[in-house]
Amino acid sequence: MGCFSCCLTADDGGGDESRFSLKKSSKKSHNASTLEAIVKNMSLKSDSSRHRIIAAELQKIGNGNANATKTFTFKELANATKNFKTECLVGEGGFGRVYKGFIESTNQVVAVKQLDRNGLQGNREFLVEVLMLSLVHHPNLVNLVGYCADGDQRILVYEYMPLGSLEDHLLDLPPTKKALDWNTRMKIAQGAAKGLEYLHDVANPPVIYRDFKASNILLDENFSPKLSDFGLAKLGPTGDKSHVSTRVMGTYGYCAPEYALTGQLTTKSDVYSFGVVFLEIITGRRAIDNSRPANEQNLVTWAQPLFKDRRKFTLMADPLLEGNYPMKGLYQALAIAAMCLQEESTTRPLISDVVTALEYLAAPKQEEEGGGSSHHTSKSHSFQSNNDGEDSEDDNGSSQSGEDDKEEHK
Repeated sequence: MGCFSCCLTADDGGGDESRFSLKKSSKKSHNASTLEAIVKNMSLKSDSSRHRIIAAELQKIGNGNANATKTFTFKELANATKNFKTECLVGEGGFGRVYKGFIESTNQVVAVKQLDRNGLQGNREFLVEVLMLSLVHHPNLVNLVGYCADGDQRILVYEYMPLGSLEDHLLDLPPTKKALDWNTRMKIAQGAAKGLEYLHDVANPPVIYRDFKASNILLDENFSPKLSDFGLAKLGPTGDKSHVSTRVMGTYGYCAPEYALTGQLTTKSDVYSFGVVFLEIITGRRAIDNSRPANEQNLVTWAQPLFKDRRKFTLMADPLLEGNYPMKGLYQALAIAAMCLQEESTTRPLISDVVTALEYLAAPKQEEEGGGSSHHTSKSHSFQSNNDGEDSEDDNGSSQSGEDDKEEHK
């Protein structure tokens, strides 16, 4: 797909060859088939005998993997988190609480997610997340250190990400907190897109993340992003299948229209969700914000008419940037977001094309172009592949009709 070709310079055509090096791994086909078979056949019965079977199956998977995840006892993790004290609590989500812990045996700071033991959804997330993260590895995916399956305990242990989530640094910032600069935002978007690219293009069968949002993008000490929380991930279509059908789950505001309406899931559903998050990164606005006026509460709906009028592009830049962004970069970023948010899934770009475009936007040379919302002379050509060159450059507005039918999972 060439919709972003105009964002490239003459020497930008290559990619990072290492992104696809795992395609040549001798372990890949074994891991993929194991992942596919187990996820398809997993049972979610919640009786204690099923828990024991789950624990045994996970242990077998771990032992058969070169990068085996570690199995922890409940006592070890209780000690690591000071018996799960409130002072160690760093986050709480739909599946349980996350604590900061320290594993003495490995001298490692970790994040310990203790899943809610009530209900089947915790079982599902635990199984999928351990299996997925035991078998897929990439610099932009959070590393699973280990898990605990003692009795009815379901606990996941990750590498600790010291800067928290993208949401913590982007949305509803307190006055005392410094906003992310433009280049850092583009760097985060690029890394997050690379994580999706690995799942879509390298994992075999492909993995559909299904819950791409700012709170699931974690940041290390250098603001490098890693995707986390794989409990809703699904194996993508294989062979001649165009989609997988599944119950609609995820987070309200990020769900692709066709998935919300039909339950038909493809990798392009993730691309739509990426578009929503990328628009959050550009604007500093939440996907859904009920504190705003009625016509601004849904971010994508608010952005639709603005995408069509270049004179209003600067209205979409986060005011906290204070005009410190390259005008051409803003235009091209909005072009990428608009393409990802196409209502028809077939017209959205592949995530690999998004990565290519973002590599250009995240390049350090953008700093040299200068910023300021008054510089309207820098014209982006990234819209021109879809129009006749008129000033109202793009008709990439997207509808989120049908999202009221979507089940809010988190």
